[in-house]
Amino acid sequence: MDTPRAPARTVLFRRERTGLTYRVPALLPVLPGPTLLAFAEQRRSPDDSHAHRLVLRRGALTAGAVRWGALRVLATAALEEHRSMNPCPVLDAGSGTVFLFFIAVLGHTPEAVQIATGRNAARLCCVTSRDAGLTWGGARDLTEETLGTLVQDWATFAVGPGHGVQLHSGRLLVPAYTYRVDRRECFGKVCWTSPHSFAIYSDDQGRTWQCGSLVPNLHSGECQLAAVDGGFIYCNARSPLGNRVQALSPNEGTSFLPAELVPTLAETARGCQGSIIGFPAPGPSSEEGSNPPYLRSRVQESLSGTFYHPPPWGHSQEQPGLEPGLGEDGGTYASMLPLPSVAPLQRPTWLLYSHPVGHRVRIRMGIYLSRSPLDPQSWTEPWVIYEGPSGYSDLATLGSVPGTALTFACLFESGARASYEDISFCMFSLQEVLENVSGGPELLRHGSKPWERCRLS
Repeated sequence: MDTPRAPARTVLFRRERTGLTYRVPALLPVLPGPTLLAFAEQRRSPDDSHAHRLVLRRGALTAGAVRWGALRVLATAALEEHRSMNPCPVLDAGSGTVFLFFIAVLGHTPEAVQIATGRNAARLCCVTSRDAGLTWGGARDLTEETLGTLVQDWATFAVGPGHGVQLHSGRLLVPAYTYRVDRRECFGKVCWTSPHSFAIYSDDQGRTWQCGSLVPNLHSGECQLAAVDGGFIYCNARSPLGNRVQALSPNEGTSFLPAELVPTLAETARGCQGSIIGFPAPGPSSEEGSNPPYLRSRVQESLSGTFYHPPPWGHSQEQPGLEPGLGEDGGTYASMLPLPSVAPLQRPTWLLYSHPVGHRVRIRMGIYLSRSPLDPQSWTEPWVIYEGPSGYSDLATLGSVPGTALTFACLFESGARASYEDISFCMFSLQEVLENVSGGPELLRHGSKPWERCRLS
């Protein structure tokens, strides 16, 4: 049995001799296609308190390879005397506008200090681009407009990091989390705080933004969202509880049902951010892809399921070698396609998840697959796409064309000795995922012959 093959990897951001470090990746495919926007924080050192500003590289996918432009500093994505952190982009397909959310944190105030004192130093900010990331408008401070008096009870908050999503209804969703002050002692000293995930959303193409309700029970932090079967929005979140936490929203992210631990997705020590994306399952629908019976009673009325289908990009099934440099834009985009998963003959939604595999330290970037997202037991063992130190990551769906495989991309922190040395980019197909995750041959048959089981690394 062959050892699973890791996809080709290109380093997009590398720690510099001056100490400048690049952390917290975010990845977004946009119009005109195929264009990839790769974001990161630029820090004066690896420490969170030394975050400085946001940077971008634009990539063009042509002939199965991505050619990347030079690094650019997003000078407008900043507030005076604040440091910019947690890039979290989302695309409004109707207008072609990219909304890049981030938090601006006053001075060098660490998150831990905000939590300990109960004094928030973060602002909710956004910049927009209407030309696929070539130019960006000025920073818009949305703190009062969107969060209002809620921040009075928050020790701190942040968005993402990673990508947001757009639903078939047009709603834009931005993942976020907060440390809520649950109780204070005399003289304003914090007694107890708890982390909770939530969503920020817009129903008017980003003109106004609103804050959804917090995930109500289990501790949940950095998170990402995906539309899944039954009309649910699926939230997968970092947690200090030893495993990932998942929560479902029956109303497009306005509020969430009580969360539950995901026993098949272990956290690293002290936790780590992870990424999640949804995509239509290959082949015809079957009973195996339907919602588990125990979840049908969790809500009185389910909404029709929807899925934002990314554009079909032409490229080969094989993972190409990737080249640095600027290429020309080309290809076409598909529009949003509904996926009413409650209909018996429609294809269900599957999920991909990326996260370091190591339980003690951040090492070995893994790709996991779930073909029944509402069932926390449904995740496969991981396919390790990078063996070295690994950290934060962001996944994107690159689509498919007839005769080629559905293809994904992953932008992730990597290094030889530490996970914050580089930020790397790689592409891989659904076929490669199915060939390399545990149980892959049982998930899908290629024609009438099952694929041979591949041994995990």
